Amino acid sequence: MTGTLVLADNTIIEGESFGAPVSMSGEVVFATGMVGYPESFTDPSYKGQILVLTYPIIGNYGVPEKSLWESNQIHISGLIVSTYNDTPSHFQSRQTLSSWLKKSNVPALVISDTRFLTQKIRERGVILGKIVINKNIKISDPNDENLVSKVSTKKIIIEGNKSSSKTVLLIDCGAKKNISRCFIKRGVKVITVPWDYDIFNGKFSFDALVISNGPGDPKQADKTIQTVRKAIEKHVPILGICLGNQILALAAGGDTYKLKYGHRSQNQPCIMNKSNRCFITTQNHGFAVDNKKLPIGFSEWFINANDGSNEGIIHNKLPIMSVQFHPEASAGPMDTEWIFDFFLERLH
Repeated sequence: MTGTLVLADNTIIEGESFGAPVSMSGEVVFATGMVGYPESFTDPSYKGQILVLTYPIIGNYGVPEKSLWESNQIHISGLIVSTYNDTPSHFQSRQTLSSWLKKSNVPALVISDTRFLTQKIRERGVILGKIVINKNIKISDPNDENLVSKVSTKKIIIEGNKSSSKTVLLIDCGAKKNISRCFIKRGVKVITVPWDYDIFNGKFSFDALVISNGPGDPKQADKTIQTVRKAIEKHVPILGICLGNQILALAAGGDTYKLKYGHRSQNQPCIMNKSNRCFITTQNHGFAVDNKKLPIGFSEWFINANDGSNEGIIHNKLPIMSVQFHPEASAGPMDTEWIFDFFLERLH
C-alpha cells in the first residue's frame, strides 16, 4: 500500500505504507537520534507531530515490552523513515514496529529521501503537513490546542517509598516515566497529579514541586502556570524539565518563543553558565525560553552550544530551577542525571 506526505507548501511525496492505513495531520519535524525510537514515540512531548527520523534504518531492534516505554501509548501523529526493517533482532523485542504502529492506529511511510525533508525543515522551519492514506483530510495546527490537557494523567498516582523523608509532587504535563523512576531510585516518594490540579488544597503535603515535560505551546498550559506562580510566591522548591522550564519562566514573569525547527535529538551540547563544562543532552521541544527576557531574580543556568538558546534557569537565592533538556534521558546520554541529586540536596 502506498501513501502520500503532503506539506502545507504543496510539496507532495509518495511513500510505501508500513503503519496503520489511516490519514493524519500534524506538525512535520525531524529528529536525529540513532536509537531510541520506542522511547521517542511514547514520549507525550511528540503529541501532534509527524516525525521524520534522519537515521537511515528504523525497526531493526523491534519494540520492547510496555514497562520499558515512556508512557502507555504512542503519541506521534505519523512517522516518516528512509528504510524500514521488518525483521528485528534484539533480546528485548516483543513485536515489530509495523505491528505496533498498526495496533496504535498510527500511519507510517517509507520515503527514501528523508535528507531532503530534513534540509527543507532546517531552511524554512517546521511545517504543517499530513499523511494521506485512503482518505483525504485537512491540515491542522496541533499548537492551536491545549495538548497538555490531552496527555496529562486524569488520576493521582502515588509511587516510591511511602515512608520516605522526601516527597515530590510531579505535575504531569506529559511526563515521561523515567522522571518518576529517577526520583524513586533515590528513595523519594512521588505523587503525580494532573496539569490543572490544585496542589494547595491541603490533600497532600510535599517537599518539592516538579513540572514535567510535555507537548505544544507552553502558554496553553494556563492553569499550570498559575499553580507554579503561586508555588514561587510560597518559596516552594521547584524543578522544571523541558516544557517545565518554559512554564517556570512564564510563571516567574519571563517569556517564551517558537524555535525555527526545534531541538529533537540525543546529542544537543549544553554549556553550564559561567563554566567550561559542556554536557551532551537529550531534547525534544519546539519552544524555548527567551533569554533576553529572563524573569527577575533568575539567571541563565545552561546555554545551547549550537544556537545560543536558553537551556535552563536558576533562581539566585531560592531552590527553584529548571532545564530545557531531559536529565532523565531515555533515550540518550545520562550525562545530566546529576540534576536530580543537585535538586534534592537543596530541599529542607
